[in-house]
Amino acid sequence: MAGETTIPLLPCRSIDETAEFYRMLGFTETLHQTRPNPYTVLVSEDIQLHFFGVDDLEPETTLGTCLVIVPDTGALFDRFAAGMRAAHGKLLLTGIPRMTRPRKRANTGNRAGFSVVDPGGNTIRFFPAAEDAEERPPATTKLGKTLERAIVLGDAKGDASQAAKILDATLAKTPDTDPDLLEALAYRAELATRQADHARARELLDRIDTLDLTDQARATHAPTLAAAADLRTQLP
Repeated sequence: MAGETTIPLLPCRSIDETAEFYRMLGFTETLHQTRPNPYTVLVSEDIQLHFFGVDDLEPETTLGTCLVIVPDTGALFDRFAAGMRAAHGKLLLTGIPRMTRPRKRANTGNRAGFSVVDPGGNTIRFFPAAEDAEERPPATTKLGKTLERAIVLGDAKGDASQAAKILDATLAKTPDTDPDLLEALAYRAELATRQADHARARELLDRIDTLDLTDQARATHAPTLAAAADLRTQLP
């Protein structure tokens, strides 16, 4: 039978706090119920998320999650980012709530997905359909392969510490001519920002600024360079 719809029901500590967060991302609250049980519904076009209130919820240990397949993760990320910047003056990259950037991950067929962690600690993962994913050959350099592993650790598993550790070990032996260096430095700087290691983040961003990039390389890596510039604005 075709035409079925699945809607996730996720816990939250406060339906008011949750609704405010998703409105910031461009969602519309279509239901706000306080009795007999707190319940809210947030909708953005065909995306529908339902939340129920749990008074003693601990966002740091919440296991709530769901996968949302969308046509264009880049456009959706840009919309969410614009809402965050309008409300907070920056992207929320650390703590709860937060958002990761779209990156192709080796454990998802190289689909460029990103995640939103909401105030209740729920992780909403946004990915394109498999048929919409851009083909990308596997990494061939040692740094490129390490970066692929680090992204899985840091973004999929949320282990920024281990991701940083394996990247640092390889970056220490990588020359400035490595084709994957810019992407690796930018991701490592983001990991440092998540860990509130501002000195390390600044050091990595400074190294990016010293790279001798051609005009073609700058065009190819424009989103990465823009992300690095955005990270610098978040340093104290």
